[in-house]
Amino acid sequence: MSTQTTLRRFTLGACALALGLGMLQAHANDAALYGPKAPKGSAFVRAYNASSTELDVSVGQTHLKQISPLASSDFKFLPAGSYQAQVGNTQMPVQLEAEHYYTLVSQTGAEPRLVEEPPFTSRQKALLRVQNLTDSTLSLKTADGKTAVVADVKPDGRGDREINPVKVGLALFDGERKVADLKPVTLERGEVVSLFVTGGQGKFSPVWVKRPIDG
Repeated sequence: MSTQTTLRRFTLGACALALGLGMLQAHANDAALYGPKAPKGSAFVRAYNASSTELDVSVGQTHLKQISPLASSDFKFLPAGSYQAQVGNTQMPVQLEAEHYYTLVSQTGAEPRLVEEPPFTSRQKALLRVQNLTDSTLSLKTADGKTAVVADVKPDGRGDREINPVKVGLALFDGERKVADLKPVTLERGEVVSLFVTGGQGKFSPVWVKRPIDG
């Protein structure tokens, strides 16, 4: 075998290896964004801990443990149906529909809430979502208040806005009054980033909730 032939085979092999590693990395990135593949007809549930102490949650036999304050678990899938949920010390019945996503929200001084999270299928853009669990109509705007990004989200309502992947710094407004400047958040392709706003009577706690990177 000539030296030229050996070199050509080595080059082809190296290219194939690099391509294979690239595909594995792409699959790993997809898994980080979208999670493991669930059986058809599954429902998806996670928990968001809006309280100041660590939280354990269970839905039927599915457990979401040691959720830090102002943090969330990742989504877990389970068969659609009726379940008894345990959120900290509180029990509540929940009905989970097939192919639907939900967040169980625990907050101090209020009953737990089951909030629906419609899925987002685009892999080119990101989705900003406002989950308004307060008694006021709120808007997500640029920090100067001049441009509304997600406008007039009613109490106990939800508002969505597709945007290009970017790092953004925004603010929460109650009418023309700025409630809070929000921490800059980086949006990835195909990702949903939810701003959960809890509280009431003019005192609000807005927190960005993203899926944990480690899934």
